[in-house]
Amino acid sequence: MSRPSLLDACHGEKSKDEIQRLKLDETVSTNQWLRDHDGPHDMVVWTDFQSAGRGCGSNSWESERGKNLLFSMRHHPHDLPARRQFRISMAVALALRDVLTRWLQTVITVKWPNDIYWQDRKMAGILIENRLKGALIDSSIIGIGLNINQREFLSDAPNPVSMCQIAGHEFDREALLADIIDEMERRLNAVDDLSEEYQLALYRRTGFHHYSDKDGDFEAEIAGVKPDGRIILRDTDGHERIYAFKEVRNEKL
Repeated sequence: MSRPSLLDACHGEKSKDEIQRLKLDETVSTNQWLRDHDGPHDMVVWTDFQSAGRGCGSNSWESERGKNLLFSMRHHPHDLPARRQFRISMAVALALRDVLTRWLQTVITVKWPNDIYWQDRKMAGILIENRLKGALIDSSIIGIGLNINQREFLSDAPNPVSMCQIAGHEFDREALLADIIDEMERRLNAVDDLSEEYQLALYRRTGFHHYSDKDGDFEAEIAGVKPDGRIILRDTDGHERIYAFKEVRNEKL
């Protein structure tokens, strides 16, 4: 059975189970495009270039035109409580980890909460924006920037890496995107508990490493991740410290 084209127009005739997919030459950001074109159906939009692509917070995302994957998926979870929204983050991160491990045949890890790493270098970032309806998540816009065929990075980002730099050759972006979408859909629609698998996939999940918080520097190991996404670090004195995203840093990253 042939795979549906990733160049399908967003309002074309679709079967019930087929996700809508749209390719744009350029846009401000794929997350913004989906916010501006809200709808009841799951959808993927991808582009060759984003004029205002961003990571978490105020961070920007460097991407040479036509070299990488810049895309967003609109997903409608089924009866997922807002308090369990970190499940979406785990599902997406594990989907990317699995696909990239297959394509590169090397160890890929997830830096808490959802950056994708090869060794000590960042290959992909994920930005998730959830919209609530009462106590449930009505929809999620999942934005992903994945470095694929870019050979040189010019920004001041400390540790970017691309698949091409790792493997020494370029990759088919469209085929890779199709594989990622399939795996994301499978992970997002599964009902199994992802917590243990996610924690086993974490970058620097064993050993003590350098961290810093508002009170200063310390050494700690990862003791776990709570269901709401907060990380548990155990310092060298055996004390557990619990942090939300942006409350703790690993200075080398």
